[in-house]
Amino acid sequence: MMGWAMFGGIALAAALVLVVLRYPVRLWTVPAAAVMLGAAGYVWQGSPGLPGRPATASKQKVELDQDMIDLRDAMFGKYGTYAWAYATQADAVIRAGSPELAVLAWQGAVRKVPEDVALWTGFGAALAEHDGSLSPAAQYAFDKAMALSPRHPGPPFFYAQALLNAGRLEEARPWLEKAVALTPATATYHRELTLRLLAVDLSLAAREGREPAPAR
Repeated sequence: MMGWAMFGGIALAAALVLVVLRYPVRLWTVPAAAVMLGAAGYVWQGSPGLPGRPATASKQKVELDQDMIDLRDAMFGKYGTYAWAYATQADAVIRAGSPELAVLAWQGAVRKVPEDVALWTGFGAALAEHDGSLSPAAQYAFDKAMALSPRHPGPPFFYAQALLNAGRLEEARPWLEKAVALTPATATYHRELTLRLLAVDLSLAAREGREPAPAR
């Protein structure tokens, strides 16, 4: 029972922190989901009825690309948004070495808020990252995101990134170009997207032994 008592203490402490920080009540389901995922994992892999003992690390921690996180926040919003809340939860479990839980977090997000373009984009990116390829499920998530908001640069950009990670540069290039075209020139991330498009052009040119096309 000691394990359950410790878990209950952690849950209570988390609730107190949310109250002190005045975290939006409408988003309380996000940290609650994280606590429930932790409980599920404890029941599945642990032994809650046994006395506690020092734990040994069984999963390798993962370093995330901070530039991609910053781009995601700039495109879809940060504090107080569903995108930021669920993304923070997913990033935390990835860093802890449990990318499969990140996929579950995004899946729960799109079920709760099915018309949110940012959540479907995040779900597609998480599936592609977890599978190591652009699976049919990831393709569906990206398609859904682009259908919900055809003029948003986020879905085509992260779709292009998934294609790039799969080594499909030729297919990724038009989607990255579309993301740049949809991004206002005044957006803080416009230059970053343009540089990424240039990098792809240079890679393709080097592969084909030709001069890169002039940037638009």
